[in-house]
Order: sequence, then C-alpha cells, then structure tokens
Amino acid sequence: MIRLTLAQMRRSVARLAAAGIAIAIGTGFVAATLVASDLIRTATTDSVAAPYARADLVVTADGEQLGAKDVADVAATPGVAAAAPRAMSWEDVAAHGKTLNSAFTGLPSDTRLEPQRVHDGAFPASDDEVALPVGQAERLGVEVGDTVTVTVTGAYDSQGAQPPAESRRLRVVGTLDDPYGAWTASGGAGIVTASTLRHWQDVEAGPGATVTYPAVLVALDAHASTAQASDALSALSLPDGARVLTRDALARELAAQATGDDDVFTYVVLTFAAIALVVAALVIANTFQVLVAQRARTLALLRCVGASKGQLGRSVVFEAGVLGLVGSAVGVVLGTGLAQLVLTVLRSRTTTPLPSSIDVSPVAVVVPLVVGTVVTIVASLAPARTATRVAPLAALRPAEAPTLTSRAGRVRGTLALLATVGGLLLLAVAVLAGTQGSPEIGLALGVLGGAVSFVGILVGSVFWMPRVVHAAGTALGKAGASSRLAAANTLRNPRRTTATSTALLIGVTLVAMMATGAASARVALGSTLDEHYPVDAIVTSYGSGDGPGEMTSALQSTLADVDGVRRVVPVSRANATLTSGGTSSGIELEGVEPAAGREVLRTPEALAGLDDREIAVNPASRDLGSTKLEDGDTVTLRAADDDGDPTGPSVRLQVRVVDLGDVGAYVTPAVFARVAPHVAPDTAWLAFADHADAADTLAAVQDAVADQDSSISVVGPAAQHADMEKVVDTILAIVLGLLAVAVVIALVGVANTLSLSVLERRRESATLRAIGLTRGQLRWMLAQEGMLIAGVGAVVGIVLGVAYGWAGAAAALGSFGSTPLVVPWSTIGVVLVVALVAGLAASALPGRSAARTSPVAALAVE
Repeated sequence: MIRLTLAQMRRSVARLAAAGIAIAIGTGFVAATLVASDLIRTATTDSVAAPYARADLVVTADGEQLGAKDVADVAATPGVAAAAPRAMSWEDVAAHGKTLNSAFTGLPSDTRLEPQRVHDGAFPASDDEVALPVGQAERLGVEVGDTVTVTVTGAYDSQGAQPPAESRRLRVVGTLDDPYGAWTASGGAGIVTASTLRHWQDVEAGPGATVTYPAVLVALDAHASTAQASDALSALSLPDGARVLTRDALARELAAQATGDDDVFTYVVLTFAAIALVVAALVIANTFQVLVAQRARTLALLRCVGASKGQLGRSVVFEAGVLGLVGSAVGVVLGTGLAQLVLTVLRSRTTTPLPSSIDVSPVAVVVPLVVGTVVTIVASLAPARTATRVAPLAALRPAEAPTLTSRAGRVRGTLALLATVGGLLLLAVAVLAGTQGSPEIGLALGVLGGAVSFVGILVGSVFWMPRVVHAAGTALGKAGASSRLAAANTLRNPRRTTATSTALLIGVTLVAMMATGAASARVALGSTLDEHYPVDAIVTSYGSGDGPGEMTSALQSTLADVDGVRRVVPVSRANATLTSGGTSSGIELEGVEPAAGREVLRTPEALAGLDDREIAVNPASRDLGSTKLEDGDTVTLRAADDDGDPTGPSVRLQVRVVDLGDVGAYVTPAVFARVAPHVAPDTAWLAFADHADAADTLAAVQDAVADQDSSISVVGPAAQHADMEKVVDTILAIVLGLLAVAVVIALVGVANTLSLSVLERRRESATLRAIGLTRGQLRWMLAQEGMLIAGVGAVVGIVLGVAYGWAGAAAALGSFGSTPLVVPWSTIGVVLVVALVAGLAASALPGRSAARTSPVAALAVE
C-alpha cells in the first residue's frame, strides 16, 4: 500500500500542491515567529541593558543607596578589574551664545563599562576635556577642538542661600554615538572624567551631603570566574537590599518589568500562527476530500481486490503525513528565509546594531516540523474515515449530499445555540465590567465570551452558512440562469460549502476585529493621551543662575516665530496650599488666561468658564486629609515657600474639580497675581499647527531656545503623543499582516471546494452543455459560486469582527471613558474586494477544467 500511496501522490501532485502551500505558509509562520522572537529578545535585552554597557556583573540596590565606600569595596574585590558607579549629573553647557541643559556621565577606567562609542575624536583624558553627543554638538555649533562652558549650580544651604554658580571651560575632544540608546530618554549624555563628575555632584549636593548611586558596574579580569566574583561581592557589607546580578540577568528582569513577560511577543505572534494553522487544517481537510472523491473508483477497486478499510484509511493518513512533513520542511526554509530578509532590511534602515544573520535554534526547526505534520495528519482523519465507510459497490456511485436532519445534527445545533448565546451574554457582562472600572475582569470575560460565542457560531455555521450563501445567490438570480445555478450549487454539499466559507470567515473576522478594536482604541486612548499630554510642548525658563527664570516677551516672540508653532501662552507657576475645614494640603498652582489656554489645550473644557472666583482642582489633589473637595466647595488659597509653609495673602475661591493632567490646580492670572504678586510667568504652553510634524517642530523649538542666555527646558508632549499613536498604528499593521496569512490560506480552500464541485458535477455540467450552456456561461457559473462562497464568508466575518472588536476595546478601555464604535471602512473595503477577487481567481482553474470536457466524454463517465 505504501508504494501504491506514493504512486497516487505522484499522480495528484497538482492537487496536493494546494494543501502543501497551506501547510508551508502556516509552518513558515511558526518558524519565522520563533526565529524573530529570539532576535527581538536579544535586541530588547541589549536596549534595556544599554546603560550597563558590557559589564560582567552589576551591583544594584533599590533606590540610590550605594556610596563611595561601597564602590571602593567593590573595586578592591579579588577578580574585579574595574568598577564604576552608574552616575549622572545635569548641567548647563553653552557655546556660541547657545545654552543646553544636558546630562553628563563619568568615563570609567575600563571602556567595557562605557555604553557610548566615539564618533569622531576621542574620550576625555583630563579634567579640562569633554566629549559631547553628535546631536548636541551640532546644536551648539561646536566641533572637536572647540571649547564649551559648563555651569554647575550648587544646592541651597540650611539658611536658604544658594552659592554662586561654578563655571568651567572644557575643550571638546570627541563626539559620541549611543548605539543602543543608553541615554535616549535623557536626550543624550556628554562624557567627562570620573573625577570631574564627582566634583560636580559634590557641588550640587552641597556641603556635608553624601552622594549615592543606584548601581555599580563591574568588569572582571580575563580569567576571573563570574560565579566566584559574584559570591565575593555578595559577601561584602553592602546596604540592605543590594544584589549582585549578571548584566543579562538584570536585563531580563528589567525587560520583564517593562513588558510583564519577556516572551510576550512570542506568545502573541504564535497565537496568530496557530490561527493560520487552524485555517490551513480546514483547507487540508477539504483538499483530502477532493482527493478521496477523485479516487472513488480506485478506492472501490482496491476494496474489491481485497484491501481492507484499515489499509485505505492508513494510506490516506500516510499520504497526509508525507505531505505534512514535506510542506513543513518547505515552510521552515521559507520562514527562516523571510526572517533573514527582514533582518537585512532592518540593518539597512536602522542605526541599532543588529547581527548580520539569524541564529536558527533547534527549537525553531523541530517545532514547526512537528506541528505542521501533526496538523496535517489530524486534518486528514475525517477524509480517511470517509474513504473507509463506503462499501465497494457503493463507492462506484457518486456520494449523496449529506443531510443535517439526524439526531447528531440536532445535538450539534443545540450546543451551538447555547455556546453562541452564552458567549454573547459573557461579552455583554465584559463590556459592563470594563465601563465600571474593572478592565482586568472585563478583558478576561471578554476573551472568554468572545471565544465561546465564536466557537458556537462556527459549530452552528453548517446550518445557516449554506442558506445565507444561497440567499445571496438568489438575490443575484436576475443576472441569468448561471447565477441561479450557482446559488443552487452551494446547497449541494452544505458541509463543504460551510467549511470553505468558514475558513475565510475566521481570517476575515480576526482582521476586522483587530482593525475595529485598534481604531476604536485609538480614539479612546487619544482622549486619554490628550488628558495626560494636555499641550503640544512646554517651555520653562530656569534663569541664568543669578536669578529666577522668566518667560519674557522677547522669548515668547522667539517661540512664536518658530515654523510650526501656532500659539504661545505664558503660564505662571508657584507652590501653594489649599485649606478647607481646618485642613490644608500643598499643591502646584498655575495661572493662565482661560481664553488663551483653551486655544492650546487638547482638553479645552478644563478651563471652560473659569473666572476670578473659581479654582480648577485636579481630582488627584482634592483630598485634604479627611476632607475631600467637591464641586462648589469653598477653599482658602495661599502661596507657599519651598518648605511648603503658607506665605503671603489668602484668597477664598469656589472649587471646580477638573482633570488637569499632572497639574494640581489652575487659576486666572488675576487670582494668581493676588496670591503670588512677585512671581512672573516662567513657562509657556505651545500649540503646534495641524500640518506640523511634532518631532521636527520640537527640534526647531530646541534650536531656537539654545540661543538664549538662560537655562531653558523644552518638553514635547506632542512628540510623545505622536509616538504613542505610531505604536498603535505599527501594532495594527503588524497584526493585520499576520492575520492576512490566514486569509490567503483560506482562499486556497475556495479553489479546492470549486475543484471538488467540478468533479461531483461532471455529468451535470455535460448535460448543461448538451442543452445549450456555453463554455463561457459554465465558467461564469463557477466564478459566481466562488465569489458567493468567498463574499458571504467575508461579509459575515466583517460583521462579527466589527462587533467583537468594539466589544473588546470597550471591555479593556471602558474605564478610561466612553469607547466609540469606529469602523475602519478602508480596511474593511480592501478585505471585501480582495475576498471577491480571490474567489473569482480561485474559480479560474476549476472553470477551465469543467469547460474543456466535451459533453459526450463527460456523459460517458459511468
């Protein structure tokens, strides 16, 4: 039987190719996912651990607890070649009339502990030298060999006096690259000698203060044992909570804290790979149904000459195993090749260091081979059973179309109805839980309810899907006799029509669900981001060291002249206290003109109607001890000094509770002037033009303020807001690309179904040709049948996907506010058009096969 099975496979290569393609795509997906996840895990680890450079060990403590003595003890430990504290200092650096507030680090004695690389020049070797990030050097207009002035401001003493600022001229000896983004969050970091950095930190801390560090980086001797050095460091008298970790272990811990699980990407993408394999299994099952129907005569003859049912069934399963193994092997090659191609493209488009080739682990080869083969064998069991259940003589006749009136059919229908209704009820409860402030419960119930209801819909689809397809075809019946025949043919074998349409329905449902969920989430998260990032940019002047900062008219004009800036609104800031019922609490107070503020705020309602008798209080600042402020309450407002003690006149105001982002309270400029009459505006809110690119405009603002004498900070919430939206869009694009694989596989199944339909209706097609149906009409009939199956699967999938997508977004994000239903019409339109065109294309070969057979030859089959 093995030789016979292999011979049959050679005769059916064209038919097996469809199933082989399906399984190759699915297993290739798994292989590419495993390879990519390893690469992403490595890149993530390098990125998270970038500040720790190539340290062999890291001594870390919760908070900044490690002092200079601890650093010295670590450096003196046997096996330690070098030790460097993780330290940073923020100073003003000026050149050519431009000033930047920049971060600085100290150069360790061993370059293995330095994450940055020299772009041009060299690292500093003496206390009068500095190396600057490339971007900062360009912004200051300096090159290697030029000088810059660094100003260090000391801490206030116990009498509230601040010592004179200390300035030092340093020669730029190099420019720096930050390949792994160690200091990206700080906007880059300059490098000075370790002794210079320690001096600056001592000045900033003030007399008698102790400088501490959160971690100490350790480089070991070439022949030192990591385990022995770790034990020796752990035996030191370090502060409570101090730990000794390898760089990779610390990186995995930090990555887990950032993502919740460092394998989260693998799990998510493998979920989509599983979806692709499920759809591939449906296609494979249909393909083997085609093969069994094609070989009806051969199977019957084999039974007549003595082949047992078991032999026939095993031959089908063996054929599936060979096909699954070969298809999976092809898929592994395709998947790893795709991963290498993507890596090559990424290396050409990013400055982040990446390996030149992928690392294919045994898991990335064995798992796809096993999974693909097992899925193929499981998918072939039903066709194998069909091949064994038919008697030899009965197998010589065409099989009757299956009916659904059996007891099993009624049980299946009942279970499907219960699962669908129960799942939808769970989904409704999930949405309610999400809107009531329990997103964890809502998300869990939403996943469970969505899965149960979707399974119920799929299990029951054999009852309603053929009728829906038939109804759609009947509606198109006016197009001619071929349209009516196409509609009738969809009911000839309801199980096969359902299986094919359902395979497409799964993929389209998931695409529509993710697109709708992402679109709805984007709108819901947009409003949340607007509250968290209420303005496009915030510019704050800290003065020149001789006095407080001030947002002067000249500085406002400079900001307003920046290309892309639409509006500049000055804001005054001060510490203040709120008192109600004898209880007081400190807050951060800002004074802004309400009308002007509404023009730049993303949430203008926060200042709507604010007048000189009111104070807008953030919900996070409404608790005054045992008193909780409510709308309409009366409070006493007073300015406060740096210690939080009230000072100056008091003002009684009426409370309005409004979500203000990170600000404690807003008042009008008139109220602010009464409370803090000597405080000038030191901050400006900026609104960017609608057409302006947030990142480019922010860079232009930074360039403009670099010409000022005072120290000025520029924070760009708009850029962060845009980055968050880009993340959502990128994730959506990736997910849609992954799910599109399932849709492509499902479309292969449409072609298989039409091929089997041609086989079953050869006599009928011949009869139609004999009574006058032309070849073109016959091909058009099959084309309409293919488009009906694909179109109905796509439409039903879109409806389900939109509903599931909105419900999921509402369950997960309902606690943030209302989640509107946003239908991504462009994505849905593309999916529908692709499904119809693919259904039409899938009918080409079956239609050609049916039209090529002459009526006489077809009628002579039996």
